[in-house]
Amino acid sequence: MDAKPRTSPKSVKFLFGGLAGMGATVFVQPLDLVKNRMQLSGEGAKTREYKTSFHALTSILRAEGLRGIYTGLSAGLLRQATYTTTRLGIYTVLFERLTGADGTPPGFLLKALIGMTAGATGAFVGTPAEVALIRMTADGRLPPDQRRGYKNVFNALIRITREEGVPTLWRGCIPTMARAVVVNAAQLASYSQSKQFLLDSGYFSDNILCHFCASMISGLVTTAASMPVDIAKTRIQNMRMIDGKPEYKNGLDVLVKVVRYEGFFSLWKGFTPYYARLGPHTVLTFIFLEQMNKAYKRLFLSG
Repeated sequence: MDAKPRTSPKSVKFLFGGLAGMGATVFVQPLDLVKNRMQLSGEGAKTREYKTSFHALTSILRAEGLRGIYTGLSAGLLRQATYTTTRLGIYTVLFERLTGADGTPPGFLLKALIGMTAGATGAFVGTPAEVALIRMTADGRLPPDQRRGYKNVFNALIRITREEGVPTLWRGCIPTMARAVVVNAAQLASYSQSKQFLLDSGYFSDNILCHFCASMISGLVTTAASMPVDIAKTRIQNMRMIDGKPEYKNGLDVLVKVVRYEGFFSLWKGFTPYYARLGPHTVLTFIFLEQMNKAYKRLFLSG
């Protein structure tokens, strides 16, 4: 009898990762919009448009309506279809490849390295959708005559290419990849490590409760580690040219200006919606992914 394959087809793993991320995005897109608006509020000054996450959410609802909080959903879905498909697919395949013949999982440092590799690759692939998402979610805070008015993500990508050139689709690629390295090293490795710790404790079995607890721990670690890089990414991708010159030179310039004009802790501006988004998104993504992997193994690898 032929031995069962230890690794399911890579194409299926990539597809599962993207579908899991897209499913999660449908639920957390409003939080992503609030996070982006808060990171852009008070840009260049110490006064902020929004005092709290709740204030931001109510202000957006009042000004733009219920549909307004789902602005950029098409870009969020495309980001997951590109970025998350690539990063979770690569991570899952590498994780299984590097698992010992006796089932021993890779060590923590190797998990982190796998996560960083998967994240950087996924970020490069997903940067155009990321640029569209940032611009679409930021549009509502601008005066009507300054809005870009993209109809959907494909309209945004076509117009950016036509009006600003193809390289603009990868604007902020370096901080996007840097953020992805931090996020994936923290999120994927801390999720795997937390899950392993919970299982080893003897109080948890490999079920949705275990996945939920591991995901919440992972989301908290990831939020604290990645926010400064995320605000740099957000502002670079949303910036305009002023007298032929960009508002920011690079990610480091963003961080320096934020600290100088808005205060050190402004690097963590939008912490609450960021975690409120990242926590549930991490939970939903990994729960969807775990359930799809189990279904795949049951349907195709059993017997």
